[in-house]
Amino acid sequence: MSIQSVPSNPYSGQKPGTSGLRKKVAVYQQAAYLENFVQAIFDTLGAEALGKTLVLGGDGRFFNRPAIQTIIKMAAAHGFGRLLIGQNGILSTPAVSCLIRKYGAYGGIVLSASHNPGGPDGDFGLKFNVGNGGPAAEKLTDAIYLASQSIVGYRISDAADVDLSQLGSSTVEAMQVTVVDAVLDYAELQQSLFDFTAIRALFASGFTMRFDAMHAVAGPYAKVIFEQMLGAPAGSVINGIPLEDFGGGHPDPNPANAGQLLDLMAGQPGFDFGAASDGDADRNMIVGRGIVVTPSDSLALLAAHATLVPGYRAGLSGIARSMPTSCAADRVAEALGIPCFETPTGWKFFGNLLDAGRITLCGEESYGTGSVHIREKDGIWAVLFWLNIIAATGKSVAELVHAHWARFGRNYYSRHDFEAIPSAGAEALMAALRAELPTLAGRELGAYRVAAADDFCYIDPVDGSIAERQGVRLLFEGGARIVFRLSGTGTEGATLRVYLEKYEADPQNMRQDEQYALAGLIDIAYRLAAITTHTGMRQASTIS
Repeated sequence: MSIQSVPSNPYSGQKPGTSGLRKKVAVYQQAAYLENFVQAIFDTLGAEALGKTLVLGGDGRFFNRPAIQTIIKMAAAHGFGRLLIGQNGILSTPAVSCLIRKYGAYGGIVLSASHNPGGPDGDFGLKFNVGNGGPAAEKLTDAIYLASQSIVGYRISDAADVDLSQLGSSTVEAMQVTVVDAVLDYAELQQSLFDFTAIRALFASGFTMRFDAMHAVAGPYAKVIFEQMLGAPAGSVINGIPLEDFGGGHPDPNPANAGQLLDLMAGQPGFDFGAASDGDADRNMIVGRGIVVTPSDSLALLAAHATLVPGYRAGLSGIARSMPTSCAADRVAEALGIPCFETPTGWKFFGNLLDAGRITLCGEESYGTGSVHIREKDGIWAVLFWLNIIAATGKSVAELVHAHWARFGRNYYSRHDFEAIPSAGAEALMAALRAELPTLAGRELGAYRVAAADDFCYIDPVDGSIAERQGVRLLFEGGARIVFRLSGTGTEGATLRVYLEKYEADPQNMRQDEQYALAGLIDIAYRLAAITTHTGMRQASTIS
């Protein structure tokens, strides 16, 4: 074995988005594209990483296997002391965070494009997580991008590929490579938080569940935890074998992509509880008989019932939500007498609040929920939280949600996505909205009056860092909102997300269809932003 220095030239556009560098597989397969980005990470980390432990794993999507072998050899060439890798290169994003924290690793590399499609024509992604287990902050990702633009070559060992199918240790150069059970440490962490005895009794009583792993990385975790540890009947986990193309499906757990699960829940005899997770197992969708729970309501409901769960029995220090997420959690926080922080989109913005002890639970409208136990959102954790509440209360999903609305009111909520639109049109739309902001306050738009309008700016209460231009907000009297934001997780063109929210306190009006209840706001949003003019689209690609 020896370390090679290989000349290369920079690639433009290696700037991480909301959660790492996501591109089409064909882009990553270009000569030295992956190597350049990994070299930029290691150059940015510098001598501080020498001799340290690095965690490495991915969601099993196409290109995961060759990418892991490349990163192993590059990590060895850059002086890491130890590499922890999931068996067969598989680790969910929450499991990577768990391992970093448990073993005091310097950081970790996650290979995933999360909920984006996989396969040879699909997407691939890579991100670096820091020592607290969470995604790198913008200061670090900006430095990585700058380093990527001045690359002149990369260093890599010429060692043979490592056999990742067998547990145990080997060496590459002077670095120890340890292949670990992908599920064990993560499952032990979950068992320390939830009442497994009560949940086991729930299943023993005849409670039925379907968990759709969407042929993604959650499958092995779900089978061990739900079927083996908690006694859910065999077959409770469907689509549980990870496939490189996710079985041709879109591993994004929302009603538009989880049709099989919704059909099972609506059929006969149906099931008491349904859930799904995404490509890297950090997202979740919760379904009951006759009801799909919005992520915003899920976060609020978990917070309201947190003391029923052993790991949170002492109460919550605070809650945080991304700005586009509905204000349902704010109402719970007010009732509990704790703060609720509003952050930009991106899990990295929760890290400082969690590390400082300012919050215990956090969540995003994009089907992500999590807590202080790790520094990533966690799909299976959220499912366990729901199961624990159901076991403790004896109530169904629908009963829990309806009781929550009766107490706190209902935040009708929807997101309209316009995908793969020309970037120039998307930027022009946002520029036009920003130009109109000074004139919006006080205006009557349809049946609503604008109380305030701004371009969301976040000042981190822990370190004072500032994140500007995080989304255009229209705040209406009575609690309604419209938010316009360009997403940082797509790989083609631009994605415009339009978030719509309306608060309803009257119990007589809490059972309406979301799109019907929000119809007035939808019309305002489409007209005000001139969406068809700027994007060429008359309707959204996805409505959730």
